[in-house]
Amino acid sequence: MLRAATPMIHVPDVAATVAWYEGIGFTVLETYGNGAGGLSFAILALGATRVMFNQGGRPSADRRREVDLYVDAAEVDALYGALRARVDVVEAPHDRHYGMREFIIRDPNRFWITFGQDLGT
Repeated sequence: MLRAATPMIHVPDVAATVAWYEGIGFTVLETYGNGAGGLSFAILALGATRVMFNQGGRPSADRRREVDLYVDAAEVDALYGALRARVDVVEAPHDRHYGMREFIIRDPNRFWITFGQDLGT
């Protein structure tokens, strides 16, 4: 039986990335490599969304979207209100033609995170 896919994102600094994601509400499930070489891998979760970070990547360029992480959220407007002063906002909450209310932020690697709420719920 297949389980849900978990994206792996390669980042230049796993420890800094993990700290930032914890700051917006993600929980650390596992980490590896806390020795002399520093943190090299981590698995985090926010609700049902899981993401893995692995050492060795690079940030996105200013005008490119190399990574998009989509997170299902129950209360998009409340979450936006809690985060907006602490994050780089790309798009404020708005309704999409496909039935979702979404907002988009950038993480410290300039990767995009979209939080979406189904308008039917």
